[in-house]
Amino acid sequence: MDAGHPFVRRLREGPLLADGAMGTMLYARGVPYDQCFEAANVQRPDLVRAIHVAYLEAGAGLLETNTFGANRLKLAAFGYGDEVEAINAAGVRLAREAIEVTGRGAWVAGSIGPLGRQMAPLGALGAAEAAGAFAEQARALTAAGADLILLETFSDLNEIAVAVRATREATDLPVVAEMTFAPDGRTLLGYTPEEVAARLEALGVAAVGANCSVGPQGILEVIERMATATRLPLAAMPNAGLPQYVGGRFAYVASPAYMAEHAATLVELGAVLVGGCCGTTPEHIAAMREAIAGRQPGRARPAAAPPAPPPAPAPVAEPPGTLAQKLGRRFVVTVEVSPPRGVQDAEALESCRRLRAAGVDAIDVADNPMARLRMSPWATAARIQREVGLETILHFTTRDRNLIRLQSDLLAVHALGIRTVLVLRGDHPQAGDYPQATAISDIHPSGLVRMIKEFNQGRDVAGNAIGTPTRFLVGVALNLAARDPARELRGLERKLAAGGDFICTMPIFEPQTLDAFLARCGPLPVPLLVGVLPLHGARHAEFLHNELPGMVVPEAVRRRMREARDGRELGFELARELLRAVRDRVAGAYLIPAFGRYDRIVELVREVRTVLPAR
Repeated sequence: MDAGHPFVRRLREGPLLADGAMGTMLYARGVPYDQCFEAANVQRPDLVRAIHVAYLEAGAGLLETNTFGANRLKLAAFGYGDEVEAINAAGVRLAREAIEVTGRGAWVAGSIGPLGRQMAPLGALGAAEAAGAFAEQARALTAAGADLILLETFSDLNEIAVAVRATREATDLPVVAEMTFAPDGRTLLGYTPEEVAARLEALGVAAVGANCSVGPQGILEVIERMATATRLPLAAMPNAGLPQYVGGRFAYVASPAYMAEHAATLVELGAVLVGGCCGTTPEHIAAMREAIAGRQPGRARPAAAPPAPPPAPAPVAEPPGTLAQKLGRRFVVTVEVSPPRGVQDAEALESCRRLRAAGVDAIDVADNPMARLRMSPWATAARIQREVGLETILHFTTRDRNLIRLQSDLLAVHALGIRTVLVLRGDHPQAGDYPQATAISDIHPSGLVRMIKEFNQGRDVAGNAIGTPTRFLVGVALNLAARDPARELRGLERKLAAGGDFICTMPIFEPQTLDAFLARCGPLPVPLLVGVLPLHGARHAEFLHNELPGMVVPEAVRRRMREARDGRELGFELARELLRAVRDRVAGAYLIPAFGRYDRIVELVREVRTVLPAR
């Protein structure tokens, strides 16, 4: 931090009032939430400039540029990935023009928000890629004439730390760093205000604080705690309460008077940079200006350390499921069953009874395969376990669950008695019945594996205790025939490093596919279940190879299917040959019926059990 920088000196002189929400104002003027707000800098500059003018006339002494999401990753989602420099430069220029129009002096803060993708280890975004995106935006804002950089609305302390380092390497401007907090006073990933303040102070920021979050009261409590952990200037920019959906629009209910009252209290607690986030308008800022006029920041006293809580009784762990005991000790056979398309599951349950009688060890329950609507896989898995008495492997995808829902669902399926999950990304909605549906991928599959392993230690992803630890056995996916084997192997390494207990492969159709992969990677450290899908004919083989992402049916196999007099019979014979070839080399087989036909799958299970009987 450059203590001699004019902005840093200004913070020492007394409270500085920032502006309010930009997105709220754009939305109120007809820009939909599903459009790129930052693109308005070049598409509707008069509108953005007018909003800046309104905040200046309300008394704001600091304007945030309309560049919160103007990084290459977020802009690319809207087709503007090559316009980072132009959109950021326009954002600074419009703020400067508003200052010139009004003749009111103000600082211009280049706003930078999170990248919108989860960072490793939970997500796939690496630190180097993230740093590059932050540095690129910081350079663009600096070159355009911003006075400082404002990092705001971060929930991951590791991500904002990357942003601070990248920004400080890219520019000499002061950096203000703000994180967002949940109602319990922690970030989404469990960091306390004290931890945030100490970590960011060590990185050399000019000021630290909180923004967005749940409203003025929540921010007030966070700032009070930060004030005990750092001597840095503090920044506070709360939302105008929580949003409500009224008359087809989102509305924030905190009044200007309420926001003003809390602004005064925030200054008393030590905040020197005070403004607003979502829902705040020029009316809120005008009221806050009156409330903090003439006040000097106070400082909270360091709080006494709370008494240590009594040690919690050690939770009693459950015994592992039967599949965990079988893997690596016998040849395991699992079969995939898709939940029904409606509410009637009698046919699926009857198929499971036949499979149990044949000697199958577990049923894989698919999660809306091909992104087509089916009954919840949890319900199907729970009913199979209860009605058939057969253990299940629940396919658990990252496709349509955010970070909160992922954890909530894990607790739910564990409560239902499901102990084995296969972690998958899931088929993209565009492949299924609802191509317009949103694919939510807050975390990468390896991050989900890591999260489940935290549950097995009795903690959620934020580090909070969940009581009795879960006892999940976690499977991970592998494509032995991936067209980019090096990339597939790197992904497998991440999933195993996160704690994967066993591997299920996509279907292969000849043993040479397994040979080639193992020759490349060597022995695997966990049990491997090879996917086997009996082909139903030449058209089926060609469809799988040419139309399903990731699926590879070797040319030799497709040629044999084209030449066969009875393609279904040859497909069944190829599956038998594959099982014979791999049964002494792998931990088991994961059988996948085509078109929901279980008759030949039952035959395969019986044949496997004749050669490798159950124990």
